[in-house]
Amino acid sequence: MKNKIIAIVNQKGGVGKTTTTLNLGYALSQMGSKVLLIDFDPQGSLTVSLGYKADNKPGIQTIMADSIEEREIEKDCIIEVNENLHLIPANLQLAGIEMTLVNVMCKEQILRSALEYIKGDYDYILIDCSPSLGTLTINALAACDSIIIPVTPEFLSAKGLGDLTATIKKTKKRINPNIKIDGVLMTMLNERTNLSKEMIKTVNESASYIKDKFDLDMKIFHSKIPVSVKAGEAILNRKSIIEYDPKNKVSEAYQRFAKELILND
Repeated sequence: MKNKIIAIVNQKGGVGKTTTTLNLGYALSQMGSKVLLIDFDPQGSLTVSLGYKADNKPGIQTIMADSIEEREIEKDCIIEVNENLHLIPANLQLAGIEMTLVNVMCKEQILRSALEYIKGDYDYILIDCSPSLGTLTINALAACDSIIIPVTPEFLSAKGLGDLTATIKKTKKRINPNIKIDGVLMTMLNERTNLSKEMIKTVNESASYIKDKFDLDMKIFHSKIPVSVKAGEAILNRKSIIEYDPKNKVSEAYQRFAKELILND
Protein backbone atom coordinates (compact mmCIF):
# COMPACT_ATOMS: atom_id res chain seq x y z
CA MET A 1 0.00 0.00 0.00
CA LYS A 2 1.46 3.35 -1.07
CA ASN A 3 0.97 6.61 0.85
CA LYS A 4 0.25 4.64 4.03
CA ILE A 5 0.02 6.52 7.31
CA ILE A 6 0.85 4.47 10.42
CA ALA A 7 0.44 5.68 14.00
CA ILE A 8 2.79 4.15 16.58
CA VAL A 9 0.58 4.23 19.67
CA ASN A 10 0.51 3.20 23.31
CA GLN A 11 -0.64 5.48 26.11
CA LYS A 12 2.02 3.99 28.37
CA GLY A 13 5.46 5.56 28.19
CA GLY A 14 8.71 3.64 27.91
CA VAL A 15 7.44 0.89 25.61
CA GLY A 16 9.64 1.76 22.61
CA LYS A 17 7.37 3.97 20.48
CA THR A 18 10.12 6.39 19.50
CA THR A 19 12.72 3.65 19.03
CA THR A 20 10.28 1.71 16.85
CA THR A 21 9.32 4.77 14.78
CA LEU A 22 12.97 5.63 14.16
CA ASN A 23 14.23 2.13 13.38
CA LEU A 24 11.23 0.97 11.38
CA GLY A 25 11.43 4.16 9.35
CA TYR A 26 15.15 3.69 8.78
CA ALA A 27 14.70 0.05 7.76
CA LEU A 28 11.91 0.91 5.31
CA SER A 29 14.01 3.70 3.81
CA GLN A 30 16.94 1.30 3.35
CA MET A 31 14.58 -1.00 1.44
CA GLY A 32 13.82 1.79 -1.04
CA SER A 33 10.61 3.24 0.40
CA LYS A 34 10.21 7.00 0.76
CA VAL A 35 9.49 7.53 4.46
CA LEU A 36 8.38 10.51 6.55
CA LEU A 37 8.71 10.42 10.33
CA ILE A 38 6.43 12.75 12.32
CA ASP A 39 7.35 13.58 15.90
CA PHE A 40 3.90 14.06 17.46
CA ASP A 41 5.02 14.28 21.07
CA PRO A 42 5.61 17.73 22.66
CA GLN A 43 8.65 16.24 24.42
CA GLY A 44 10.27 15.92 20.99
CA SER A 45 12.02 12.61 21.75
CA LEU A 46 12.17 11.51 18.11
CA THR A 47 13.57 14.87 17.06
CA VAL A 48 16.27 14.71 19.74
CA SER A 49 17.03 11.06 18.88
CA LEU A 50 17.96 12.16 15.37
CA GLY A 51 20.18 14.95 16.66
CA TYR A 52 18.03 17.95 15.78
CA LYS A 53 17.31 20.98 17.96
CA ALA A 54 13.77 22.12 17.20
CA ASP A 55 13.38 24.85 19.83
CA ASN A 56 11.63 27.87 18.30
CA LYS A 57 11.87 26.29 14.85
CA PRO A 58 9.07 25.21 12.49
CA GLY A 59 7.76 21.71 13.01
CA ILE A 60 4.56 19.69 13.25
CA GLN A 61 3.16 22.42 15.53
CA THR A 62 3.56 24.87 12.61
CA ILE A 63 1.72 22.55 10.24
CA MET A 64 -1.06 22.05 12.78
CA ALA A 65 -1.39 25.82 13.24
CA ASP A 66 -1.58 26.30 9.45
CA SER A 67 -4.27 23.64 9.26
CA ILE A 68 -6.28 25.22 12.11
CA GLU A 69 -6.15 28.64 10.43
CA GLU A 70 -6.83 27.06 7.01
CA ARG A 71 -3.61 28.48 5.58
CA GLU A 72 -1.51 26.80 2.90
CA ILE A 73 0.60 24.08 4.52
CA GLU A 74 4.29 24.99 4.54
CA LYS A 75 6.71 22.13 3.90
CA ASP A 76 9.80 24.11 4.97
CA CYS A 77 9.90 22.28 8.30
CA ILE A 78 10.54 18.88 6.68
CA ILE A 79 14.13 17.81 7.38
CA GLU A 80 16.03 15.38 5.13
CA VAL A 81 17.66 12.70 7.30
CA ASN A 82 18.86 10.76 4.27
CA GLU A 83 17.77 10.31 0.67
CA ASN A 84 14.64 8.30 1.49
CA LEU A 85 14.02 9.39 5.09
CA HIS A 86 12.56 12.72 6.18
CA LEU A 87 11.47 14.13 9.55
CA ILE A 88 8.93 16.66 10.73
CA PRO A 89 10.25 17.67 14.18
CA ALA A 90 8.34 18.76 17.28
CA ASN A 91 8.94 20.92 20.32
CA LEU A 92 7.04 22.05 23.42
CA GLN A 93 4.95 24.46 21.34
CA LEU A 94 2.98 21.40 20.27
CA ALA A 95 1.53 21.28 23.80
CA GLY A 96 0.15 24.76 23.18
CA ILE A 97 -1.45 23.54 19.95
CA GLU A 98 -3.13 20.74 21.90
CA MET A 99 -4.67 23.32 24.23
CA THR A 100 -5.78 25.42 21.25
CA LEU A 101 -7.56 22.42 19.73
CA VAL A 102 -10.11 22.46 22.57
CA ASN A 103 -11.93 25.35 20.87
CA VAL A 104 -11.43 24.28 17.25
CA MET A 105 -14.25 22.94 15.08
CA CYS A 106 -13.60 19.34 13.96
CA LYS A 107 -10.57 19.31 16.26
CA GLU A 108 -9.92 15.60 15.73
CA GLN A 109 -9.44 16.10 11.98
CA ILE A 110 -6.73 18.80 11.99
CA LEU A 111 -3.72 16.51 11.42
CA ARG A 112 -5.61 14.49 8.82
CA SER A 113 -6.41 17.66 6.89
CA ALA A 114 -2.77 18.81 7.05
CA LEU A 115 -1.36 15.48 5.84
CA GLU A 116 -3.54 15.55 2.71
CA TYR A 117 -1.00 18.02 1.29
CA ILE A 118 2.00 15.85 2.19
CA LYS A 119 1.17 12.15 2.02
CA GLY A 120 1.41 11.90 -1.78
CA ASP A 121 5.17 12.42 -1.52
CA TYR A 122 5.76 9.33 0.62
CA ASP A 123 5.26 5.57 0.65
CA TYR A 124 5.03 5.52 4.46
CA ILE A 125 4.34 8.19 7.06
CA LEU A 126 5.07 7.06 10.63
CA ILE A 127 3.61 9.09 13.51
CA ASP A 128 5.37 8.83 16.87
CA CYS A 129 2.50 9.52 19.28
CA SER A 130 2.71 10.96 22.79
CA PRO A 131 2.16 8.66 25.80
CA SER A 132 -1.47 9.64 26.36
CA LEU A 133 -4.92 9.23 24.84
CA GLY A 134 -5.43 13.00 24.54
CA THR A 135 -6.43 15.19 21.61
CA LEU A 136 -3.10 14.81 19.80
CA THR A 137 -3.31 11.01 19.85
CA ILE A 138 -6.94 11.13 18.67
CA ASN A 139 -5.74 13.33 15.78
CA ALA A 140 -3.15 10.68 14.89
CA LEU A 141 -5.79 7.93 15.01
CA ALA A 142 -8.11 10.02 12.82
CA ALA A 143 -5.33 10.64 10.29
CA CYS A 144 -3.81 7.17 10.02
CA ASP A 145 -4.62 4.12 7.92
CA SER A 146 -3.35 1.71 10.53
CA ILE A 147 -1.81 1.34 13.98
CA ILE A 148 1.21 -0.42 15.45
CA ILE A 149 1.11 -0.96 19.22
CA PRO A 150 4.50 -1.51 20.90
CA VAL A 151 4.20 -3.48 24.14
CA THR A 152 6.94 -4.43 26.60
CA PRO A 153 6.91 -7.71 28.58
CA GLU A 154 5.38 -6.05 31.65
CA PHE A 155 1.95 -6.51 33.16
CA LEU A 156 1.00 -2.81 33.07
CA SER A 157 2.09 -2.45 29.45
CA ALA A 158 -0.19 -5.30 28.37
CA LYS A 159 -2.98 -4.20 30.74
CA GLY A 160 -3.31 -0.87 28.89
CA LEU A 161 -4.33 -2.60 25.66
CA GLY A 162 -7.99 -2.62 26.72
CA ASP A 163 -8.18 1.16 27.23
CA LEU A 164 -6.31 1.82 24.00
CA THR A 165 -8.53 -0.57 22.05
CA ALA A 166 -11.69 1.10 23.39
CA THR A 167 -10.36 4.44 22.12
CA ILE A 168 -9.52 2.93 18.73
CA LYS A 169 -13.00 1.41 18.53
CA LYS A 170 -14.65 4.79 19.22
CA THR A 171 -12.40 6.50 16.68
CA LYS A 172 -13.26 3.86 14.09
CA LYS A 173 -16.98 4.27 14.75
CA ARG A 174 -17.14 8.07 14.90
CA ILE A 175 -14.20 9.52 12.95
CA ASN A 176 -12.12 7.09 10.87
CA PRO A 177 -14.07 4.01 9.75
CA ASN A 178 -11.15 2.65 7.70
CA ILE A 179 -8.64 2.43 10.53
CA LYS A 180 -7.13 -0.98 11.26
CA ILE A 181 -4.62 -2.43 13.69
CA ASP A 182 -1.55 -3.79 11.89
CA GLY A 183 -0.54 -5.57 15.09
CA VAL A 184 1.13 -5.60 18.48
CA LEU A 185 4.92 -5.43 18.49
CA MET A 186 6.70 -6.97 21.47
CA THR A 187 9.72 -4.81 22.40
CA MET A 188 12.60 -4.98 24.90
CA LEU A 189 12.11 -8.72 25.10
CA ASN A 190 14.29 -11.33 26.75
CA GLU A 191 12.56 -14.53 25.68
CA ARG A 192 14.63 -16.64 28.05
CA THR A 193 13.02 -15.18 31.18
CA ASN A 194 9.87 -16.66 32.66
CA LEU A 195 8.33 -13.17 32.90
CA SER A 196 8.72 -12.56 29.18
CA LYS A 197 7.27 -15.97 28.33
CA GLU A 198 4.30 -15.29 30.62
CA MET A 199 3.72 -11.83 29.13
CA ILE A 200 3.81 -13.15 25.56
CA LYS A 201 1.07 -15.55 26.61
CA THR A 202 -0.87 -12.71 28.29
CA VAL A 203 -0.64 -10.44 25.23
CA ASN A 204 -1.85 -13.26 22.97
CA GLU A 205 -4.81 -13.84 25.30
CA SER A 206 -5.50 -10.08 25.31
CA ALA A 207 -5.56 -10.04 21.51
CA SER A 208 -8.16 -12.83 21.45
CA TYR A 209 -10.26 -11.07 24.11
CA ILE A 210 -10.10 -7.76 22.22
CA LYS A 211 -11.19 -9.40 18.99
CA ASP A 212 -14.22 -10.94 20.74
CA LYS A 213 -15.19 -7.85 22.78
CA PHE A 214 -14.39 -5.01 20.37
CA ASP A 215 -14.65 -6.82 17.02
CA LEU A 216 -11.16 -5.61 16.10
CA ASP A 217 -8.56 -7.89 14.59
CA MET A 218 -5.37 -7.61 16.62
CA LYS A 219 -2.53 -9.92 15.74
CA ILE A 220 0.87 -10.24 17.39
CA PHE A 221 3.72 -9.66 14.96
CA HIS A 222 6.03 -12.63 14.49
CA SER A 223 8.98 -10.23 14.72
CA LYS A 224 9.93 -9.42 18.29
CA ILE A 225 12.44 -6.78 19.34
CA PRO A 226 14.99 -8.04 21.89
CA VAL A 227 16.43 -5.98 24.70
CA SER A 228 19.92 -4.57 24.09
CA VAL A 229 22.07 -1.81 25.57
CA LYS A 230 23.16 -0.98 22.00
CA ALA A 231 19.71 0.48 21.30
CA GLY A 232 20.28 3.05 24.03
CA GLU A 233 23.80 3.73 22.80
CA ALA A 234 22.48 4.39 19.33
CA ILE A 235 20.03 7.00 20.64
CA LEU A 236 22.85 8.70 22.60
CA ASN A 237 24.80 8.85 19.33
CA ARG A 238 21.76 10.29 17.53
CA LYS A 239 21.48 7.35 15.15
CA SER A 240 19.22 4.47 14.26
CA ILE A 241 20.47 1.21 15.76
CA ILE A 242 20.63 -0.12 12.19
CA GLU A 243 23.06 2.64 11.24
CA TYR A 244 24.96 2.51 14.54
CA ASP A 245 25.43 -1.27 14.74
CA PRO A 246 24.03 -3.08 11.65
CA LYS A 247 24.87 -6.57 12.94
CA ASN A 248 23.22 -6.08 16.32
CA LYS A 249 20.28 -8.36 17.15
CA VAL A 250 17.97 -5.32 17.53
CA SER A 251 19.03 -4.03 14.08
CA GLU A 252 18.28 -7.39 12.52
CA ALA A 253 14.94 -7.61 14.37
CA TYR A 254 13.77 -4.23 13.08
CA GLN A 255 14.80 -5.13 9.54
CA ARG A 256 12.78 -8.37 9.80
CA PHE A 257 9.88 -6.35 11.18
CA ALA A 258 9.99 -3.93 8.24
CA LYS A 259 9.84 -6.87 5.80
CA GLU A 260 6.94 -8.43 7.74
CA LEU A 261 5.04 -5.16 7.65
CA ILE A 262 5.48 -4.77 3.90
CA LEU A 263 4.42 -8.37 3.26
CA ASN A 264 1.22 -7.78 5.26
CA ASP A 265 0.22 -4.72 3.21
